Amino acid sequence: MNLNADEITPLAPERREPFWGYGDLALFLGAVLPSFLLGALLLRVGRMIAPGHLVSETWKMLLFQAFAYVFLVGALYLVVAWRYREPFFRSLGWRWPIPHAFALVMMGPVLAIGLASASVFLKLPQQTSALEDLFTGRRALAAWMFWGVFIAPAFEELVFRGFLFPVVARSVGPWLGIVLTAIPFGLLHGAQNHWAWQPVLLITVAGVIFGIVRYKTGSTAASCLLHAAYNATEFGLFAFTRWAALN
Repeated sequence: MNLNADEITPLAPERREPFWGYGDLALFLGAVLPSFLLGALLLRVGRMIAPGHLVSETWKMLLFQAFAYVFLVGALYLVVAWRYREPFFRSLGWRWPIPHAFALVMMGPVLAIGLASASVFLKLPQQTSALEDLFTGRRALAAWMFWGVFIAPAFEELVFRGFLFPVVARSVGPWLGIVLTAIPFGLLHGAQNHWAWQPVLLITVAGVIFGIVRYKTGSTAASCLLHAAYNATEFGLFAFTRWAALN
């Protein structure tokens, strides 16, 4: 019996999506504490080099977060791109151009105002968040607005919707994966809200919406754009009501 080449050529193993797994997630989580420690160390070194320039809590916190984020993004790059020799952003779903970009920008204020309205029914505690306590002046508020609109959403979406969501969704399905990914996202913001359950719940709901956008569009950049528009609305409303009172 004669066999042709198609009959004797072994089939290539089917590629698993995502190609990373829970072991890689554990590696990334293992880098969290060292990244924070290195961030704190670099901040201390910076204060020793320029003691007169890092006295404000706002700038110390921003610089610490910047250092920590750099190390964490580096760890994520090593886990996803370096270990598997795959493109970093494309692997994490960073699609360009962003689908439905204009609609997502318009959704941001709707989501922010909707959740702010829901906070009335949840009887949100009448206390400022730890982040608002750092808005000590107009320059500080402007710096935090830049961070909250352009830096934090990109980092958080890459980690939660780009890296974590695909692994969880592969195990439990996309819809439960969206919820399970949103829970640690909400808890991440617990400390800055004094661990009051109402704001943590609302941020978790926002995380669910970001996850739905990520799933429906297949784009982490899309969920990042909505996240940025949502944050921009919150910061904009705060600035509108408090700008005159700030120095």
